[in-house]
Amino acid sequence: MISLSNLKPAKGAVRKRKRVGRGPGSGNGVTAGRGSNGQKARSGYSHSRGFEGGQMPLIRRLPKRGFTNIFKKQFNIVNLGDLDKLGLTEIKIQDYFDKNLARKRGAGIKVLADGKLTHKIKIQAHQFSQAALNKIKKAGGEAVVTQGEEN
Repeated sequence: MISLSNLKPAKGAVRKRKRVGRGPGSGNGVTAGRGSNGQKARSGYSHSRGFEGGQMPLIRRLPKRGFTNIFKKQFNIVNLGDLDKLGLTEIKIQDYFDKNLARKRGAGIKVLADGKLTHKIKIQAHQFSQAALNKIKKAGGEAVVTQGEEN
């Protein structure tokens, strides 16, 4: 029987701390596992991301191309098949997050037509694909396009 008095961690889960710089007989003495002398052997060593020892870094050797559109709208993609599995008659914006169908909070919701829709359903989202709209109408449901972020 397991009790607090006989609990132990799994075999191999707890390891002894590596004691460095304790003499040559320890196997980690003299240079304390830091190799021979040089910048990396010193205490306080750190280098910037992408630093290549003075050589022109790769990120600066490559040409710059294109740009990033800072006004691009982000969307959480949700498929009709996933909405059908929920078995709800109405789906609001908050339901996507509650049911873990969407994760990015600042982004909108876009419904795509992947999967089958077997029952009548009222779906609220920021965008719908044309095929998704057709499937919703065919099933007798309703697609409501909402503006802005309601999450």
